[in-house]
Amino acid sequence: MKLSKIYDPREMNSYQFVAATGLVMTIVANLILLFLGKTVDNFNALYLCWTVFFVLGTVANYNSKPGDGHDHHHHH
Repeated sequence: MKLSKIYDPREMNSYQFVAATGLVMTIVANLILLFLGKTVDNFNALYLCWTVFFVLGTVANYNSKPGDGHDHHHHH
C-alpha cells in the first residue's frame, strides 16, 4: 500500500485531484464567508461530498494496476 497515492498530487488520480482542489476551494470560500459574516445553508455538506469523492478516488487509485490506461495521473 503506497501512502503517497493519498498525499502526493503526482500520484493521485483525477478523482482525488478534483476532490482535493474542491476541498481547498471550499475552505477558501468558507473563510471568505466567515470574514463577510455570511452563512449559506448546508454549506458544510460540501466537506462531506469532497471527502467521499476523495475516498472513492483513493479506492479506485489503489485498485488500478500501473499502466492501466484508465488511471489519469497529474504530473506537475
